[in-house]
Amino acid sequence: MGLRERVREAADYLRGRMPFPPDAALVLGSGLGGVASQLADWGKIPMREIPHWPVPSVPGHPGEVIWGRVGPTRLLICSGRVHLYEGYTPQEVALPVHVAVELGARRLLVTNAAGGVNPEFEAGDLMLIVDHVNFMFQNPLVGPSSQQFGPRFPDMSSAYSIRLRDLARQIAQELGIQLKEGVLFGVLGPTYETPAEVEMIRRLGGDAVTMSTIPEVIAARQRGLEVLGISVITNRAGAHGHGAIDHHEVVRVAQLAQERLSHLLFVLLERMPRD
Repeated sequence: MGLRERVREAADYLRGRMPFPPDAALVLGSGLGGVASQLADWGKIPMREIPHWPVPSVPGHPGEVIWGRVGPTRLLICSGRVHLYEGYTPQEVALPVHVAVELGARRLLVTNAAGGVNPEFEAGDLMLIVDHVNFMFQNPLVGPSSQQFGPRFPDMSSAYSIRLRDLARQIAQELGIQLKEGVLFGVLGPTYETPAEVEMIRRLGGDAVTMSTIPEVIAARQRGLEVLGISVITNRAGAHGHGAIDHHEVVRVAQLAQERLSHLLFVLLERMPRD
């Protein structure tokens, strides 16, 4: 079965269970599942029950699809995501984005846990993603033209919406939330980066590094979605003499940042442009 058919079947399944079509989709990264707890008119379903939906196997990714409202914005939330290092293809990783579009979403908000490469970043910081570099060396748009959902060669010069970034900055300032900014590097994983790799990423202009997000953003831009991305800096990449990096610690720090991230995201969703 081709990607188009799998997307259609998953969308049809969710359409029969959701009480409304979504205006936007939100993908929650490691340890950030609690962000969804403040929704109105909400419901949820395990990802394993949705046809063809890729199911996470990593701790900190609950594996649920949640819907609800934040102010006037109707939202579809992926509480947890899959990664290339789990053995999924780039097309499988991006399938939830395509399903969200089929259901009606016109915007995508992505979050992730990321290692801080910028020496000014500390664990617990929030970073507004201004651009990315795909060091995964895989792309969800690779494949036959018949399986594409948009232009063969989509423009990525403004992958992260300028107006949504401006809105996020304004809201963060109003709320007194410190919001760093930077370029996100995406790597395959699952190993954490060596100190030499961290130095390379920094010299190439990276501020944070993650093992997710970029395939989703590429697919979203092919579909014409407006994208906003925020990383939670959960550790200093490469350790930098601060001890070994542990995934459970990454999840713990992400959970500590949930309240600030939730507050920022929910005010932003309430003020989301309607056009």
